[in-house]
Amino acid sequence: MRSSSYRLKGLLFGAVAALGFATLPQTASARDTVSFSPHVEPGTIVISASQRKLFYVVSPGVAIRYPVAVPKRGKEWSGYASVDGKYFEPDWSPPAVVRADHPELPHFIPGGSSRNPMGVAALTLDRGEVAIHGTSPRMRGSIGTAASYGCIRMLNEDVTDLYSRVSVGTPVVMEP
Repeated sequence: MRSSSYRLKGLLFGAVAALGFATLPQTASARDTVSFSPHVEPGTIVISASQRKLFYVVSPGVAIRYPVAVPKRGKEWSGYASVDGKYFEPDWSPPAVVRADHPELPHFIPGGSSRNPMGVAALTLDRGEVAIHGTSPRMRGSIGTAASYGCIRMLNEDVTDLYSRVSVGTPVVMEP
């Protein structure tokens, strides 16, 4: 059973990676509804690091596409995860890897602060200190780039929309 599960995940990963994305009518300014692999289960989040896009599959063959910032060189990851927490206006303490590069950062930034890099909401993943989250006004321009320490950064209006659509346990696929 376990090998068939890995085989299914491999097929899913390959189908998603090989798929071209055709745009359907736009539903909002920062996100649009697009055609997507009909082999991806509705309710799945797929992140394409190369496209710098996050796709939330809403029905067979259809996904909502959001622009994102992805991990920078040396911080990339790929594979499978799931949402293990949902937080509105999360507090933030810089992880050790971030603090090593930026010792000037405060040890704690409360949720709701305009300086908080988590933005208005965060979906934590079962991969350690990794989340899909909003952004601070100062870092908004990083969307569409490779800029993070492993997290997926979204516009606040987009993470709010995604937050309302997903639940703890939502599967996440990160492809290169």
